[in-house]
Amino acid sequence: MKSWPVQDAKARFSEFLDACLADGPQIVTKRGTEAAVLVPVGEWRRLHAAAKPSLKELLLSDAARTELLVPPRGGARRRRIVPVR
Repeated sequence: MKSWPVQDAKARFSEFLDACLADGPQIVTKRGTEAAVLVPVGEWRRLHAAAKPSLKELLLSDAARTELLVPPRGGARRRRIVPVR
């Protein structure tokens, strides 16, 4: 992935977009720190479709299943408290 400073990405957006379409995702940096990624729309749709539903989406869905969200009970061990002398 090529990295583009935000000034270059703005000034040469057409080239930036062409590089994304030809070579794949392009990183945008702001003050030397990675800030964003430009990805082709096909890859974005693939990633979005593969993503698991958010907690909000899961709870609001007709098939909300809380047993998937709650860890099984009894798996944690309690620490023994040692009195200080």
